[in-house]
Amino acid sequence: MAVIEKTTVEAQAIAAKKAARKLGILTTEDKNEALLTLAENLESEYETILSANQKDLEVGKEKGYEAAFIDRLTLTKERIFDFAEGLRQVAKLSDPTNETLSEWTLDNGLKVEKITVPLGVIGMIYEARPNVTVDATGLALKSGNAIVLKGGSSAISSNKAIVAVMHRALEKTKIPKEAVQFIASTDREATQQLFTMKEHIDVLIPRGGGSLINAVVNNATVPVLETGVGNCHLYIDRSADTQKALSILVNAKTDRPAVCNAAETVIIHKDWFAENLENFIETCAKHNITIHGDETVVSKIANAKPANEEDWANEYLSLDIAVKVVNSIDEAIDHIETYGTKHSEAIITEDKDAASLFMKLVDASALYHNASTRFTDGGALGFGAEIGISTQKLHARGPMGLPALTTVKFLMSGNGQVR
Repeated sequence: MAVIEKTTVEAQAIAAKKAARKLGILTTEDKNEALLTLAENLESEYETILSANQKDLEVGKEKGYEAAFIDRLTLTKERIFDFAEGLRQVAKLSDPTNETLSEWTLDNGLKVEKITVPLGVIGMIYEARPNVTVDATGLALKSGNAIVLKGGSSAISSNKAIVAVMHRALEKTKIPKEAVQFIASTDREATQQLFTMKEHIDVLIPRGGGSLINAVVNNATVPVLETGVGNCHLYIDRSADTQKALSILVNAKTDRPAVCNAAETVIIHKDWFAENLENFIETCAKHNITIHGDETVVSKIANAKPANEEDWANEYLSLDIAVKVVNSIDEAIDHIETYGTKHSEAIITEDKDAASLFMKLVDASALYHNASTRFTDGGALGFGAEIGISTQKLHARGPMGLPALTTVKFLMSGNGQVR
């Protein structure tokens, strides 16, 4: 079985690599027309996708998946149309390839040009979010890359249906359908093959929980663009405006608790906590937020659960939240340094000096002053879509849109120069 699996996956990677060469010579117009065709097909065939998604949901409910997991897995007509709109937004964005970054002429007359080019073939490994299938494909194709998709078993029917729709759409365009490969096997052996096919895959992007990301980072021989889990913090400073702080808290925690840019820990200055305790309790109760607190919090909030070491590091992906009371902004920053995942961190304060200190000292891909962490998203920041949120520091960091899927090439033009 493993031998057959390896042969199948490798054949798909090889086909993607061949398709990538064709993609590299297409015009921006060719790519945009293909994205618009993909969008049209997703909308016209949404019922096919919903039918397949229902099968995944039934299996998920039988297996007892948590509500947050089911939410990430669930598709609706509106969500599918949102996928299509995301592709249209990507089509409107500037083509990140063949851009001249710099050019100069050497003393000997040799002309040098540095341009942007596609990465080549992207391997995308992800879990229960069918939207990634569409977002990643759109970004890959617009940036001139082929893509090999490996979604989780929980969304297998949904992903197969989405890719089938996209393949039918690509047959009407100049982009070969082989540029989008989907590994339909649910066998882990198939995923392992992607880790080691350096000769065919140019970069791997894992998107999902910590265990998936760590498995890819620790085992892959293919270069990895690491995305991170989101243990995001809100620090409510002593000078924070009450209504502003509570509004941001509600949005960051409850808007979509199952996503990586939702707040998981609230750190509160002791003075603000003392002055606004009742408002804080009422707000959390109104929005069904379960509090896991330190000793101070537990002593003041009757239904708060005692927080342990696991709570401070937890990405709940639910309406649970860890709450810590601190004596100073320095203590808040130290806590974030210890438990943060370098994803998104926010400070709510009317003190400009405190905000400046927070922005300078906190190490994360996205920092906010008086705003919700929910804006760490490619669509929200104007990228059209994102292929993931990088928490590493090399090549790309933060929400990764089109520019993150390119590299550079140096072009030299001479008239017989030798060295």
